[in-house]
Amino acid sequence: MNMLSTATNLPRVIAIAVTCLVSTLVFGQEQKPAIQPGTQWSDQQIKDAVAPMRAGRRLKPASWPNGAKVAVCLSFDMDNDSWLLATGNTEPVILSANEYGAREGLRRIMELFDRYDISGSFYIPAVSGMLYPEMITEIKKRPRHEVGIHGWIHENLPKLNDRAQEERLLHKAIDFWTKALGKKPVGYRAPDWAFSSYTLDLLRQAGFEYDSSGMAMDEPYEIVSHGKPTGMVEVPVNFGLDDVAMEPPNWEPPDLAFKEFQDEFDQAYKEGTFFMLTMHPMITGHRSHLMYLDRLIAYMQSKPGVWFATAQQVAEYVKQQNPGVAQH
Repeated sequence: MNMLSTATNLPRVIAIAVTCLVSTLVFGQEQKPAIQPGTQWSDQQIKDAVAPMRAGRRLKPASWPNGAKVAVCLSFDMDNDSWLLATGNTEPVILSANEYGAREGLRRIMELFDRYDISGSFYIPAVSGMLYPEMITEIKKRPRHEVGIHGWIHENLPKLNDRAQEERLLHKAIDFWTKALGKKPVGYRAPDWAFSSYTLDLLRQAGFEYDSSGMAMDEPYEIVSHGKPTGMVEVPVNFGLDDVAMEPPNWEPPDLAFKEFQDEFDQAYKEGTFFMLTMHPMITGHRSHLMYLDRLIAYMQSKPGVWFATAQQVAEYVKQQNPGVAQH
């Protein structure tokens, strides 16, 4: 190639070289063969891998209290800024966006629930309770609401991956809420809805009546561990019934999200089963979002035979209706 040809093609050569470098830096890891250890597991290893926590028998009762056709649980994960603090993020502005849940969101939600005279389940990291004691005051004014454990500082348990540390944080949270509420919470929802390999055993040892982190069914079910019933009820959640769909980077408009929620409720009503909705006051507590929650509650209340209950009430009722559920 002569000098003129080289000079003429120099920009193209540089562009190709830069592209190759960027591809190597950005996509290099992805170009390696995926690690899939499960493809080498024996049949027994596969069975052992899923054994720690599985769905047992369905606990759908023949009927809900007072002949209701469907049970509805409106729940809130009151994370506020605890999940940021767990990762060491102390940026003031991003903290303030999550502080909104305690300063504005909860007030609006309390007013809305007061107007409809319904109860809700609030899963709150202990650090959120410590930073915003006024939240505890507002919830305690309304004893029909339930508070459940949601970690100490919204720690991610699989990433923690340390039984002793997980147990320490769990008992710090239990001790905080027992003192703050004057009674020990009976329900648990894992931060990030994520269990470690130790979580279920720790919950059973701590005496929890139910968990609300699993998703194996649309209705309450008994949790089984290593082939044996645990006596714990799962009051299931659902990624599709969570208002994080309206949070960046998802950006689903609230009208579309709540239309999906209404459709799920309609099907639960048709089946005569259970509807659990999970919300975060720093998301749904915003004015435009709460407008749609208002409409959804009004819609559900317009149907005959809808039982609005806390997760604790649901768990206790299905246990009563299924006396064979093992005691742990």
